[in-house]
Amino acid sequence: MKLGKYGLTFIRILALLLVIAITIFVYSIRDKAEELAVYGYPGIFVIALLTNATVFLPAPGIAVVFAMGAVFNPLFVGLAAGAGGAIGELSGYLAGFSGQAVVERAKLYERLSTWVSKYGFWAILVLAAIPNPTFDVAGVAAGVLKMPLLKFLLAVLVGVSIKMILFAFAGAQSMTWILRE
Repeated sequence: MKLGKYGLTFIRILALLLVIAITIFVYSIRDKAEELAVYGYPGIFVIALLTNATVFLPAPGIAVVFAMGAVFNPLFVGLAAGAGGAIGELSGYLAGFSGQAVVERAKLYERLSTWVSKYGFWAILVLAAIPNPTFDVAGVAAGVLKMPLLKFLLAVLVGVSIKMILFAFAGAQSMTWILRE
């Protein structure tokens, strides 16, 4: 299926509006997100999805994963959060794909765009695995560069899962330390 010039423009505008709507929605419910943790692994999945769907706004996802690692099996907490986080990170990718990336002239964007262009999958995986506030910019760069969606999702899934598993195990271990004291 080949889209015409106007069809692609329409899809890009729709993607941008979707990202804006998701970001506003998640930011408006950020105080209630932790309440979803009572729903176990599905709740952790939804929290991670929502907190990673915000573009350039902080959300409490890692803190919830840390805390839930002490309550549930930390491996499954990390995997649930990794899967939800990977889907949530599509918002940055869609912002870039929309062609309306407002960060395109920023030095950080230029650096991350070069890395994503040069290393692709591996750059996204590593940037997703380390706790950093700049991953949204990497997702935007991947969208602008038209990185294949499944390749982007797989890299983010692996990277975010590694990060979340580590935070969940750290949370589980912290409870062991606290109970020993």
